[in-house]
Amino acid sequence: MKTESKEISAIEVTSFKLNSHTIDDFITINKPIDVWLKQQPGFRSRHIAQQRDGRIQDILLWDSVQEGSDSMHRLMDEFSDSPIHDMIDQSTVLWNIWPVWHEIV
Repeated sequence: MKTESKEISAIEVTSFKLNSHTIDDFITINKPIDVWLKQQPGFRSRHIAQQRDGRIQDILLWDSVQEGSDSMHRLMDEFSDSPIHDMIDQSTVLWNIWPVWHEIV
């Protein structure tokens, strides 16, 4: 008997390097975005990590790929003039969102 898997959530990962700023600078300037994210449909959590080479991993968990994608587009519109964009080396940005099929909490 074959059963169909169902998307149970979505994980969004944005990876990038900073332009002459620290992780603490980045987290501080993100406070308005953190507040905004908490108000978005389907938002579950955000985690910011830094690799040894300095690359930042900005990881968000959403209820669905659609909600995460929609919020990303709204964020880019609503925060288009944010100084946060100048902190990021735009040539290093990698963005992905994937459905999650299995989760242990």
